[in-house]
Amino acid sequence: MIAIIDYGMGNLRSVEQAMRHVAPDVEVVVTDDATVIAQAERVVFPGQGAMPDCMRELTARGLRDAVIDAAHTKPFLGICIGLQMLFEHSAEGDVAGLGLFKGEVLRFPHPLMDAQGNKLKVPHMGWNQVHQTRAHPLWDGIAQDARFYYVHSYYVAPQNADLVQATSDYPQPFVCAVAQNNLFAVQFHPEKSHVAGLKLLQNFVRWNP
Repeated sequence: MIAIIDYGMGNLRSVEQAMRHVAPDVEVVVTDDATVIAQAERVVFPGQGAMPDCMRELTARGLRDAVIDAAHTKPFLGICIGLQMLFEHSAEGDVAGLGLFKGEVLRFPHPLMDAQGNKLKVPHMGWNQVHQTRAHPLWDGIAQDARFYYVHSYYVAPQNADLVQATSDYPQPFVCAVAQNNLFAVQFHPEKSHVAGLKLLQNFVRWNP
């Protein structure tokens, strides 16, 4: 069983549909039940919205410990806010995260300019190349600098460089994927990233860390 954690933040339907597409023979459950999360073989931790709201809802629904336990014990995929919440602290609302990784969640600077002096929009929204910095089973079959879909105004800044699995440029490099042991987390939305995104999700379903 694959559990997609529902803590009331964001539309989970696209994540659920993508997981069912790549794993048609596997039970996929969207759940806010800590017991179901504990019983699942794999866990997906997505999310959209503001970090303070996400942390508040996660705690209010009694899911904080279930997420931390899953992140330590079974194949675990964080998506978007599900990446950011793994870190110690976010500049968005000056709020503490789950603290699984040391580091900050920072906002893109304002104003944000490219090398030619053109103003870039925040949030960073749309397609961007992902540059893989380390080999990992979740990158299998995905071309270097393949394009993935983003919607975010904040990015993670890990203290431990060994966590970093990939970067994107906007306009400077920022970390867009991290991994450690059984955990892999990305800033982009694989469920909205067509062929490359579906391949990453398929790799996650087959991954045995």
